[in-house]
Amino acid sequence: MSDLFEHNNMIDEDPQSVGGNLLTDENAWLSVIQKMDEAYSDLVDYQVQMEEQNAKLEEAQNFFDSVQSAMSDVLIACDHEGKIQQVNRACEELTGCQSESLIGQFLVNLCPQESRDILLDCLRRVRRSPVRDQAITLNGINGAVPLALNCSPRFNPRGRLVGIVIAGRPLGELQKAFNELNAAHAELKLAQERLVQSEKMASLGRLVAGVAHELNNPISFVYGNMHALRRYTTRLVEYFNAVQSGASREQLQQLRNEMRLNKAIADLDSLVEGTLEGADRVREIVNDLKQFSSTQRSEKLPFDLVHVAQSALHWILKESPEVDVKKELPEHLCGEGHSGQIHQVVVNLIQNAVDAIKGQPNPILSIRAGKKDLDGKETLWLEIEDNGPGIADADLPHLFDPFFTTKPPGKGTGLGLSISYGIVAEHGGELSIKNRPLGGATALLLLPKCPSNEDG
Repeated sequence: MSDLFEHNNMIDEDPQSVGGNLLTDENAWLSVIQKMDEAYSDLVDYQVQMEEQNAKLEEAQNFFDSVQSAMSDVLIACDHEGKIQQVNRACEELTGCQSESLIGQFLVNLCPQESRDILLDCLRRVRRSPVRDQAITLNGINGAVPLALNCSPRFNPRGRLVGIVIAGRPLGELQKAFNELNAAHAELKLAQERLVQSEKMASLGRLVAGVAHELNNPISFVYGNMHALRRYTTRLVEYFNAVQSGASREQLQQLRNEMRLNKAIADLDSLVEGTLEGADRVREIVNDLKQFSSTQRSEKLPFDLVHVAQSALHWILKESPEVDVKKELPEHLCGEGHSGQIHQVVVNLIQNAVDAIKGQPNPILSIRAGKKDLDGKETLWLEIEDNGPGIADADLPHLFDPFFTTKPPGKGTGLGLSISYGIVAEHGGELSIKNRPLGGATALLLLPKCPSNEDG
């Protein structure tokens, strides 16, 4: 522009030169006008870009503000010294203070005295790593409010700490949710225990007839022996009364022969031994029933797997005398755990096998047991086989699912195998069922051997 003014001055001073420089002046003016048009176009483009950026910035700001306002958790942004820079609406509502009055304050001023040291420790620790779920208290509009605090560091683009972001959730909501979750879990656990006990009682009910018969035999034996002992006691009392009254030797011998006291005295030992044997048998049956039906979880103790299997087999087959049983059992197999629970498992397996072979022309049930080395650990095994129709391939993967049963409605709860699987797993063992190649099914129970190296 200064060149243009100088050029104009030259024209004014020497009008004669206008004609000679007219073409040059016109080109200069055209160049100036072109530059001004380009500058104006650039200004317009810049203005449009600025408006677009402002619109995006305003939209982002509105979005950020709406997110902050919608948060139910307390959100506080501080600088690296702990001075508040920004808060959300939840913080304003909790403290009863507007953001303008909070900005610039130290964050610790929002805490009661007993929580300030905890907060200062959080602000120190957050420089090294984020702080998660720190219990702390803030001064609320209606009193102290417990919070679960989360602190994260805020860095600038060069990685320098410039501030701290703090989010806090009132523990009242968390505690309510936690209490509800605990209550639901307790109800679920109670329902599970009731289902387990219900299945136990269902299994026990199937044994009542057999057990009643089993108890009746030794009780009848004891009852008969006691009647005989009473008769012998009456004779002995009469004989001793005669001795006491001073009867002669001949009279006592005659009385002894008439009462057959020699035979009675000879029978006393066998009667007493038989009575004790019957009483011991009753006690064993009662103990087995007590262990089987008990709901208490006692400590794990050694038990004889063979005795458990024999007892379960004896009870079940009382109601199915037509079954041909083939046994290959050692004298003893010592395991460790809850014998009543393992008894329940074996009862379920035998009962399922007996149910499967009902109606077969020649029902056969095989039961074998032993011990073997499995993955370097000595393991007890019990195998129960039947010659029934086997299990459908589609049903095999679901045998241990709760409430799954192949029995007709009213004949099974669908819980027996599921509960048995859980019991065996709790004992550190395995339970599996598969079809036999020649028909029927095989149930295999694996249990850890008792660590005491005893077999009895």
